[in-house]
Amino acid sequence: MSNKYVLAIDQGTTSSRAILFSADCKPVGMAQKEFTQYFPADGWVEHDPEEIWSSTKSVCTAVLEKNSVLSHEIEAIGITNQRETTIIWDKTTGRPVYNAIVWQDRRTAEICDNLRADGHEQWISERTGLVLDPYFSASKIQWILDNVEGARKKAELGHLLFGTIDSFLLWRLTGGGSHKTDATNASRTMLFNIHSQSWDSDLLSLLRIPESMLPSVEDCSSEFGYSERSIFGDSIPILGVAGDQHAALIGQCCFESGMIKSTFGTGCFVMLNTGDHPVRSKNKLLTTVAYRLNGQTTYGLEGSIFVAGAAIQWLRDKVKLISSAEESEQIARRVEGNSGLYLVPAFTGLGAPYWDPNARGALLGLTRDTTGDDIVRATLESVSYQCRDLLESMTLDGAPISRLLVDGGMVTNDWLAQNLADILQLSVDRPKISETTALGAAYLASLGANLVSGLDEISNKWEIDEQFSPLIKSSEADDLYKGWQHSVKRTLSI
Repeated sequence: MSNKYVLAIDQGTTSSRAILFSADCKPVGMAQKEFTQYFPADGWVEHDPEEIWSSTKSVCTAVLEKNSVLSHEIEAIGITNQRETTIIWDKTTGRPVYNAIVWQDRRTAEICDNLRADGHEQWISERTGLVLDPYFSASKIQWILDNVEGARKKAELGHLLFGTIDSFLLWRLTGGGSHKTDATNASRTMLFNIHSQSWDSDLLSLLRIPESMLPSVEDCSSEFGYSERSIFGDSIPILGVAGDQHAALIGQCCFESGMIKSTFGTGCFVMLNTGDHPVRSKNKLLTTVAYRLNGQTTYGLEGSIFVAGAAIQWLRDKVKLISSAEESEQIARRVEGNSGLYLVPAFTGLGAPYWDPNARGALLGLTRDTTGDDIVRATLESVSYQCRDLLESMTLDGAPISRLLVDGGMVTNDWLAQNLADILQLSVDRPKISETTALGAAYLASLGANLVSGLDEISNKWEIDEQFSPLIKSSEADDLYKGWQHSVKRTLSI
């Protein structure tokens, strides 16, 4: 009897990855490929959809070849993806009409300002659970339709399709046979009513977006279609889809109300499971669909930080203070103390709880003694401070937080994990499988393929790698955090 595997596609903001899991959801192998980031103007961020597709295909092929796995041994494919990033493509040719506008992009701030000025903010927030911000897909769709020649007319004639990255990959994988998304990705578009679990016709009308462009919305574990034989050699069912942070929540087995995880990748995202009722934040957090299974919706409260790992990439690629992300840990260890230096990485504005699209980055507290090593440490520390911003807001919203489950590429850095515990004054638990985003996609596909019986069986698979406890006094953590808050105020535009 041949082995059985699940293929998880993890299409992120800076790279595409394919991770192969055994039938019992243990990682077998991984392939990864970075792709180009385009910055055409201040606050603009784009990707080439064709490069996203080609990099995704190549890592899938590579991981199968590297591990001598045949396509007929793949039981199911799961997809997890960078959320909110927006692609519009031609229904007939499959070609995108414009580059993908990335979730970090702030070009649509004026569209959002106009909606706010016209009094639409409150009802949009009530229906979608989101704040009115360029972060989400809706204003990006409107911008493409209004700024790409002929796009609006084609859309109104039913010739164009919109999708977040999951939908675009599904369309390509199925040879145009499937135009679908899942409830988590839909809930991040600012077009989806999280209460009725359907596209909101009033919002579509307000933004002049034809409903014919939109994908159908499925549960996270569902039949999304079958891959074309020409891609892998066999037609493989695609049985799981979730946006990256929702997939990480599932990968961390946060299935009970009150459980909380934080993922540290390009950005940083904290999500709290609030059960079967949406909780409305009074502190500028987002109410979102955590996951939807068997027609039952579980909601979450989320805080989003735009720049975490992206700041380390900036250190490496732009200012050349490090040659690899791993080097940042060694450097931080040899720097003694904070030295009053703060980096606020508002490269494309600030997310929760500030929601200031026009804020820009700043380095504060520079002296003649400041070194490149100090700047590297301050960059890592900025991640911990931003995470505390989110947890402070969640606490104000009534969430009792005693421990934090962490995951993502950044937390393989032990210095950062310890700094998080110190600044947050919390126990920080890192699981054995830190790539929980891909793991969540694998779990969803495994549910669809009946390789696991349910959430209880998945929960039993969670294992801790290391627990980090605070090593500094709460008063010291508070003083450092006050310095951060003062620094952020200096960068705000509002």
